Amino acid sequence: MTASDGAAGAPTALPDATGHVIWDWNGTLLDDARVVIAATTAAFAQAGIVAAVSEESYRLNFTRPIRLFYERLLGRPVDPEEWVRLDHAFHEEYHRQSDRCRLSAGAVEALELVRSRGWTQSLCSMLPERYLLPAVEAHGIGGYFVRVDGLTGGERGGTKMRHLVAHVAALGTTPARAVMIGDTVDDAVAAAGAGLDCVLLDGGGGLHTSEALAEAGVPVVATLAEAMGLLLPPVAPAP
Repeated sequence: MTASDGAAGAPTALPDATGHVIWDWNGTLLDDARVVIAATTAAFAQAGIVAAVSEESYRLNFTRPIRLFYERLLGRPVDPEEWVRLDHAFHEEYHRQSDRCRLSAGAVEALELVRSRGWTQSLCSMLPERYLLPAVEAHGIGGYFVRVDGLTGGERGGTKMRHLVAHVAALGTTPARAVMIGDTVDDAVAAAGAGLDCVLLDGGGGLHTSEALAEAGVPVVATLAEAMGLLLPPVAPAP
């Protein structure tokens, strides 16, 4: 499948050869948009910035790298030192509120269906691993994944492509056998750069507008169940 297959944003069947799913975490398997927005507002407040962030303004301005997103929200440049402070404050606040997050509707069912078909699964996230790994285990789904990668060291809110390429290389799989399921334009861009097919989730409460996702050039679905319908059509009963 390429970006030109069918209308942009229109679900189309994916190749039968696909045998590995790379999941995104925030906004895809984890329903955390409201916590993300609240943590952003709190991070700004800790830095003395009066800028309440509404769901509408977040979706209209969201992009990666996150530093550019903050500059859009604030309408001014964010210098390197301020960026480090804001990023640290965001993750500390996000972690503090993380008990409000829940798995997305149909997440466990989707993971179980993929496993039942004999496919392997992994998770590639832009959340720092010190938060990601405990969260995955706390939600009881760690056993579904052959690999879980988040940000390490001093990485801060860049774009996903390099991270995803490294994830695929570590898996040892070929891109032709894998598909990315995410929820942002950056997920689609990263997947294209890694040579992967991609499906984007637009459940109506994410961090992008539906219009932005529709222009990403990949299938867009409203639910994880719909994503599974693209990847894993129902098996016909034996005659």
